[in-house]
Amino acid sequence: MNRTPIIISLLILIVQFVSPAKSFAQDGVESQPKNIIWLVIEDMSPTLALYGDDTVTTPNIDSLAKDGVVYTNVFSTSGVCAPSRAAIATGVYPTSMGANNMRTSSNTQETGLPKYEAVPPVNAKMLSQLMREAGYFTTNNYKTDYQFTAPDSAWNENGIYAHWRHRPSNQPFFSVFNFTTTHESGLFEPYGIRKIEQRHYYSDNAEKIAKLPTEALVKTDKEHTPVHISKDTHFPVPPYLPDTPVVQHDLWKMYNNLVETDKQIGAILKLLKEDGLYDNTIIVFYSDHGGPLPRQKRLIYDSGLKVPMVIRFPDGEKAGTIDEQLISFVDFAPTALDMAGISQPDYMQGRSFISQGTPQREYIHAAADRFDAITDRIRAVRSKCYKYIRNYQPDTPYYLPVAYREKIPTMQELLSLEKASKLTPDQKQWFRTKKRVNELFDVCRDPHELSNLANIENYKPVLNQLEHEMDRWLIEINDDPLLPERELIKNLWKGSDVQPKTSAPVFKERNGKITITSDTPGAVISYRIRRDEGSVSGWRPYTQAIAVNQGEIEANAHRIGFQKSISNIFHLNHSSHKDGTSQ
Repeated sequence: MNRTPIIISLLILIVQFVSPAKSFAQDGVESQPKNIIWLVIEDMSPTLALYGDDTVTTPNIDSLAKDGVVYTNVFSTSGVCAPSRAAIATGVYPTSMGANNMRTSSNTQETGLPKYEAVPPVNAKMLSQLMREAGYFTTNNYKTDYQFTAPDSAWNENGIYAHWRHRPSNQPFFSVFNFTTTHESGLFEPYGIRKIEQRHYYSDNAEKIAKLPTEALVKTDKEHTPVHISKDTHFPVPPYLPDTPVVQHDLWKMYNNLVETDKQIGAILKLLKEDGLYDNTIIVFYSDHGGPLPRQKRLIYDSGLKVPMVIRFPDGEKAGTIDEQLISFVDFAPTALDMAGISQPDYMQGRSFISQGTPQREYIHAAADRFDAITDRIRAVRSKCYKYIRNYQPDTPYYLPVAYREKIPTMQELLSLEKASKLTPDQKQWFRTKKRVNELFDVCRDPHELSNLANIENYKPVLNQLEHEMDRWLIEINDDPLLPERELIKNLWKGSDVQPKTSAPVFKERNGKITITSDTPGAVISYRIRRDEGSVSGWRPYTQAIAVNQGEIEANAHRIGFQKSISNIFHLNHSSHKDGTSQ
């Protein structure tokens, strides 16, 4: 996975367009919605001073916390990125739409399975698409690992040069910045190599090429890795890891990467202030799942699920407060829509956590299935103080030999010490060859989830309560954890052996306006206009009839999870398709 620091996305040339901004009306009065920006770091548990870990200083994140709300019980739906990102993008649990295996398009040689994509409910659209259709300028830097291919019109801009500064003047924006420096691969050796890739940026209105100044590039050799904290620091070690020089060195990398990312976040905040947007923007900071170390990422213990989150509301509203409600990643899309004043679609399985009229969660839910080439099936439900885990493959060991994770020196150290029988009882737990079907942990007293209470009589009422909640949830979202992945694919493809294809768009002209339809229910239609003088617009979401009097319209249809349709072209001057048919 590319570890290029996101700071390169901040140093592009500023491009401003003069298109009129869309106006918004509420109760007949025009108003300007708040801008929304997501600052997303990777592979990071709440290892921050605002959560009690003062190992390093992160002044920019701390400033957001001082001026905003600190959320203390936020959980991903999976301990790994792609399934979690699918939940964030759609507001739907990964296990209810076939997004739960990491990844759906890789390791086909080992699994013998075809590449496939998650298929959300029939009318589902990505959050960015819904925001864009409501008038927001949407940008993403630059992760698109959703377990499905995004429609062409899902973002105004998606890529390393995407930026709110490219929007039409005064148009509200929804911008996502993904910071990759804290990723698990940042612990690999040799530490510090970063591959910098020059790219071009093409605007929605005209071609713009922006090149990075050479002095802005992070040095690509180990000697010039940014160093912010001393290697002499003794870092706190969780009880499931050994306190050895190798582990200490990896912890130094982890915290150093965090401090580097904090500087990159500071660059974004500085731009917001320079543009006069800081006080009119909702700033959301969070991590895509738990930490990068062994027994963190990919697991559904809190070490793999629990993440930091801070929201800085405009003008410091609720500044300095703490919110302890349970929040799931499926709640992110409904909450963003709520922030923008957009109604939540019925298919979304989450809830807005900022709405006063919405009851707070009693539980969060999570799942673990295939990771690369190795499959396990685990489901979890958590209340404020108790976590219930159900293992559907109890004969499978706890530790899975994921090759990517074994590049981490700490993982190599663990395997070496386990082979030499030098691990403590807590550290040996992960290497048990069989699992208990039921596990129950008091996460308030046992935050590392090391003492299974499932067989203790006094905890039977709690166990029964969480078992019933898990059964209810599995039925509600139509999740069968024992369904083989091959059968899952067949279900997603409606019994076929090949991925369904979206029906091509059909044009109709009436009274000088063009309508576009597709026979595939739930298809998103994207179009762009080619003018007679040769200019080409960017892809736009089709929401209503188009009034165009010259040039041609190119359109495609795409139901998420299906193959995208072929493009059809409507020639406005002689009302016929490129293939010769007419409407």
